[in-house]
Amino acid sequence: MLSVNNVTVYYGSALALKDVSLRVDEGEIVAVLGPNGAGKTTLLRAIFGLVKIRGGSINFMGRDIHKLPPYSIAKSGISLCPERRRLFPEMTVLENLEMGAYMRKDKGEIMKDLKRVFELFPVLEERRNQKAGTLSGGEQQMLAIARALMSRPKLLMLDEPSLGLSPLIKGRIFKSVEEIRNEGITILLVEQDAFSALRIADRAYVLEVGRVVLEGRSKELVANEQVKKAYLGV
Repeated sequence: MLSVNNVTVYYGSALALKDVSLRVDEGEIVAVLGPNGAGKTTLLRAIFGLVKIRGGSINFMGRDIHKLPPYSIAKSGISLCPERRRLFPEMTVLENLEMGAYMRKDKGEIMKDLKRVFELFPVLEERRNQKAGTLSGGEQQMLAIARALMSRPKLLMLDEPSLGLSPLIKGRIFKSVEEIRNEGITILLVEQDAFSALRIADRAYVLEVGRVVLEGRSKELVANEQVKKAYLGV
């Protein structure tokens, strides 16, 4: 579904990604792990067209997308749930969800998807008329994911969805990610909580200083001594 091929990204003269390659097959959850500053968020921003790549290519569903603007990439079927939510705090929960569907014209299907995200996150239906900025951190993360789903993506990219959440809420978020995949949406997951990410992911890549240093099936990486010491605290 998605292939990132030898992608290089600079911020000014600073190298952010160097010859990064990965693939995401339809129906998978693929995790991208690594410490702060490794380039994980930059990778998602490059895929979504928010930063220009200096070299390499990005292909989605058989089409090169690395020269397209973000709105065209979104229309092609990719949705990005950004780090730290990026909600519209003065708008209600319902208005934020409607913004997620702003490029769609199929009102009947939008209502179906609204019902679906309320089933996935029942608390959002209870809070539908509440301003997003007054929600708890966990509720805001649920809203950010639900808003991304309202564009009806083929590929959902999640950037640090568990950041700053309690263990209980974090568990609910990861469970919802599995449910979303089970509904047929492919997921690319950037996450610092390596243990939780590897528990639900099919495969994973480890980024360090803008480069892929490890890749493999999640079961293999959980058993890898380097991953154990650096990311799993074992």
